[in-house]
Amino acid sequence: MVGKLSKINLKQGFHRESTQYEEEGKWYDGNRVRFRSGKPENIRGYETKVSAAFDGSARDLIAYRSANEKKRAVFGTPDKLYEHDGDRIVDITPITTAVTLANCFGTSSGETRVCCSDAAHGRAVGDYVYFTSTATFNNVSLSTNVYPVISVESANVFTISVTAAANATGSDTGSATFNYLIPTGNSVAVAGTGFGAALYQATVCASQTRAWNEAASADATDLVFNITQWSLDNWGQDVIANRSGSNIFYFNSDASTVPIRATSITTSPISVQSIVVSPNDRHLIALGANEYSASATVSGTFNPMLVRWSDQDDRTNWVPSVSSTSGEVVLTDGTKIVGGVRSKNAINVWTDKALWLMSFAGPPFTFKFQQAGTNCGLIAQHAAIDYNGVAYWMGYDNFYKFDGQVRTLDCTVRRYIFDRLAIKYKEKIFTGINSEFKEIIWLYASTDSGITECDSYVIYSPENNYWAYGDAIFTTFVDREVFGNTITTGATVSGNNIYNNEPAGVFTANNEVLTSYIESADFDVQDGNAVMFMNRLIPDFDLSTGKLRIKITTKKYPESTESVTKEFDIAGTTTKMDFRARGRQAKIRVSCNSQNASWKWGSVRLAIQGDGER
Repeated sequence: MVGKLSKINLKQGFHRESTQYEEEGKWYDGNRVRFRSGKPENIRGYETKVSAAFDGSARDLIAYRSANEKKRAVFGTPDKLYEHDGDRIVDITPITTAVTLANCFGTSSGETRVCCSDAAHGRAVGDYVYFTSTATFNNVSLSTNVYPVISVESANVFTISVTAAANATGSDTGSATFNYLIPTGNSVAVAGTGFGAALYQATVCASQTRAWNEAASADATDLVFNITQWSLDNWGQDVIANRSGSNIFYFNSDASTVPIRATSITTSPISVQSIVVSPNDRHLIALGANEYSASATVSGTFNPMLVRWSDQDDRTNWVPSVSSTSGEVVLTDGTKIVGGVRSKNAINVWTDKALWLMSFAGPPFTFKFQQAGTNCGLIAQHAAIDYNGVAYWMGYDNFYKFDGQVRTLDCTVRRYIFDRLAIKYKEKIFTGINSEFKEIIWLYASTDSGITECDSYVIYSPENNYWAYGDAIFTTFVDREVFGNTITTGATVSGNNIYNNEPAGVFTANNEVLTSYIESADFDVQDGNAVMFMNRLIPDFDLSTGKLRIKITTKKYPESTESVTKEFDIAGTTTKMDFRARGRQAKIRVSCNSQNASWKWGSVRLAIQGDGER
């Protein structure tokens, strides 16, 4: 006898703020699943845009159309700044110094190592240099390739590696222009060491405290050198770029120079944490910067709470005067400015504790500042975004929005996300929008995988009011306005790449199987007073190809060991599945491991009835 068939209608989104038994009537867990019209479906996959990989993990990404209407993207890594012009990836890293030298190379016969002599060069291992105006010497021909520094022999000599080995030993030969790129930064936070790096008697390792006049070890956490960030914004149809701790750069993708590189705005503050361009009035704004100093012309002391801006429509003029709208303001309520995002009527500026609104006021003050909230600080530079005029962000233990007032979001997976967030890598959190599905996505590094880059995501849909999460390889994310689908950057075994994310009809991970699943919370009948008897499932899935795996799990009590009662595969033509299962609690799990398969949950029915109390 078949029990009464009942539709499995569960509340959309994932719900993990309580136990799996307490969340009855809801979806509890899943991976690579979103909800449309309240029903779960698997997300689409991704594919590389170009075959070439790039150096380092991207920290910011911007997509735009240049003056010639070409689709472009710019992204920055701790190593370099890159442009994607739709067909290729181009190194546009700024040159910080160029010096022309003679008798500056040394070689050893049969070796590919080349010694480069430049007094007080200031390079470190991993920094980059390329050479122009070079002559061939000892069979070595330096191309326009960018060479990493492989060793530093002294303050005046560093080495590189070339393709062809030298055919003679010699020193003080050859000539060239040394073009030094901006030094490479930190891909992970680095603990400071040495005297003054930690407090007296501070813990420096698991079993040791620091004594008087004793240098801190590498395990000290009192002083931390943060990861190298990039912040990017548009200046008209060009790009403004800032690498944290440096000055500001400008990039014109339609420039005729070869190679095309971002150039330094030499008059900008010498050290800036992040930038944003104000809409309409078009001021270039530095968040965390050197204060103006008349004696130093451009920059005085660095102030992490300083907001400083250029003259209107002039990215090069940072000197306050009666003929300039340049200026600066020091914020309060916090220890540093973390990030800023343009919104409908103002620029949202977050410290590590508070939210400030920065809005254009005109002369004589240019901008007015209003504190909008406290105890709502931003966890990372790229952890905030504007969605339809409302700011959303991730704090240290909650998600927030500002729609006229600061509100805590009702997050049904908050405990799960923050419990597994790798706080050591919190600076790598990145936020993007997928407007096609009305989603905000936060990428973050979890404690699960042991890797140092983002490996997970959490989705919030403001319009549909649900949360979901899953695994991801991406470090940055930008919406589809320019390229027609979202663009991401991420790391694979083959290196760091830029991807078409969720293109139509693609349900693979760069041609590999992209698995997905969703699992319900526990359910019962008569509040668990009766044992359930189940004996039939009527599937209703929109399945493009392959099979789905259905697993029914039962147990006697909420804390009992689970028993996999039935597990079976269904295809798009499967009409019913007969089985027998008994238990006080049960849950259902649907998973897909088929190549390039899409699936959607419909009106799945389960034959279920009470079957006594024992």
